[in-house]
Amino acid sequence: MERLYKVTLHFYYPLSPVPYPLFPISYPLFPIPFYPFSQKNCTFAFSNTNTMKPRVTIIMGSTSDLPVMEGACKFLESNEIPFEMLALSAHRTPDEVAEYAKHAHERGVEVIIAGAGMAAHLPGVIAAMTPLPVIGVPIKSSLDGMDAALAMLQMPPGIPVATVAINGAQNAAILAMQILANGDPMMMERVIRHKEQLKQKIVKANADLAAIDTYKFKTN
Repeated sequence: MERLYKVTLHFYYPLSPVPYPLFPISYPLFPIPFYPFSQKNCTFAFSNTNTMKPRVTIIMGSTSDLPVMEGACKFLESNEIPFEMLALSAHRTPDEVAEYAKHAHERGVEVIIAGAGMAAHLPGVIAAMTPLPVIGVPIKSSLDGMDAALAMLQMPPGIPVATVAINGAQNAAILAMQILANGDPMMMERVIRHKEQLKQKIVKANADLAAIDTYKFKTN
């Protein structure tokens, strides 16, 4: 993803013992990297203009769900995937949910992650009104989270919600990344790298187990 930055160029007298600026020029919309002149004769100052648009939306019923949904936030952040976080309730703010769901794709959002507990209707209601893929995260609030899981799993034909494990927000983010990777080679590389990191954890675990020598009858 190409980010836009504000670029300020400061030109200096080449032979002056103390840098003395001739004049500054600002170019607010050049993508990085941008090197129109030799770095020997000018300095660059970059400031983020926050032009990122979310590719993923993370929705939860209230901030009480944040400790669970942060698993998705942290994974997307670590993989530099722009996302937004919203609090919407299918029962308490139904009009706002409908407005968001109907227009999210027009804003460039590509995947929606929705977490809910108890009578977990939020992902299904959103899925009914958006053309985007919706990933549901059942949150353990009552009945060990089984009520929320079944509310998402048992959607009627034609309105799917891709449901992950109870409190499985990180898996929701991983699935979102895999969806984004279709048609995005850079994102596909991140998916492949993530899978390789998982593999290396197991390789290391086997090496750690092999190094244990406290058992007389251990054969490896």
